[in-house]
Amino acid sequence: MIDGFAGALRRWSRCTLPLLAEGSVLVGGQAVIEGVLMRLPQTYAVAVRDPNGDVKIKKERLPETAKGKFGNLPLVRGSVILFKAMMLGISALNFSAEVAMEDEPAEGKTREADKSGAAFSWAMAFTVIVSLVLGVAIFFYVPLLLTQILSKYVAVAQHSFGFNLVDGAIRIVFFIVYILAISLMKDIRRVFAYHGAEHKVVYTWEAKEALTVENARNKSTLHPRCGTSFLLFVMVVSILVFSLVPHSYPFWAKAAARLVFLPLIAGISYEIIRFTAKFPKSPFIRPLMWPGLAFQLLTTRQPDDTMLEVALRALAEARDLAAEPLVT
Repeated sequence: MIDGFAGALRRWSRCTLPLLAEGSVLVGGQAVIEGVLMRLPQTYAVAVRDPNGDVKIKKERLPETAKGKFGNLPLVRGSVILFKAMMLGISALNFSAEVAMEDEPAEGKTREADKSGAAFSWAMAFTVIVSLVLGVAIFFYVPLLLTQILSKYVAVAQHSFGFNLVDGAIRIVFFIVYILAISLMKDIRRVFAYHGAEHKVVYTWEAKEALTVENARNKSTLHPRCGTSFLLFVMVVSILVFSLVPHSYPFWAKAAARLVFLPLIAGISYEIIRFTAKFPKSPFIRPLMWPGLAFQLLTTRQPDDTMLEVALRALAEARDLAAEPLVT
């Protein structure tokens, strides 16, 4: 694992550019089921390969008020952007799941197919809600409960910072175990490969190269603005923020603080990752990126050319839509 990370880090060092240079157009993305979402400031596109091998596209313009009234305020914009990205990601996952599972409807069965699609959408929405609830419980409240128990026996957990340090360590262990567990599933490994394809295509865009498989193929699968790095920053920042709650507070108060402080933690983490991505070659900033890049070894894999084609198609569609004149 260490040798693999060292090699991946060397490849990343060779291809990283200043990602937030003045006037640059930022592109973000997300791997979905058998596809990739690519997002520009005004547009997005989702490209998904269906069971027949064809690539289906969903593309739309983002609302003019995509950032909202508080979208540019430091610390606040992180939560706003995160929420909107999550909503867009859920929509893209819904589309990709429908495409990946679709069959050609037989004659006269269109109405039944529509009903089935509506039922699937509701089921998908329910699954997402349950997943979010379970995620908060597993990654915030279960570690808190375990730390509360350990604080009776472990000296370091008997004051506020030490308590949250143990809590944060348990949370990180839970995250690693979770990623390793789901990576045993073949479908998730393919999603991780599409995640790698997304990063390679983002690098191609940032290098201002033509969007071709040849240009994308030799790029790194590790990217400093990845959501995996963001999650790591969230877990580290939460240790400091949660330390503001005195250890003497009852369990319910500590649990409530986990929810109340989440927007602040997301805001701080966003500002950190935005700052580090702006100066990726600084010798002072680069070490801050390494833990997040190491985590990405768990959530990305090398894609094949067909996956790169899908990711490239998604970005090309978003770019072309952004170039089209607005119809009023």
